[in-house]
Amino acid sequence: MDIRKKIGLRIKEYRTNLKLTQEALAFKAEIDKTYVNEVENGKRNISVINLEKLIYALDVTIKDFFCSESFDGGTN
Repeated sequence: MDIRKKIGLRIKEYRTNLKLTQEALAFKAEIDKTYVNEVENGKRNISVINLEKLIYALDVTIKDFFCSESFDGGTN
């Protein structure tokens, strides 16, 4: 699976667990809601700065965000 899709799915997982809409997450992270949608759907190559904003808006550490089986073993 493409890394953009893996990151997008992970963001969506945390967002839905927190019962946040994409709009609410975007507001909290101070980025555009259409950007959040494109990231979650793997259509956007997210910058590290915006990734950090989203991760912190999800109240998770960067380490915990990437601590997932979906990030193990490369891009396949």
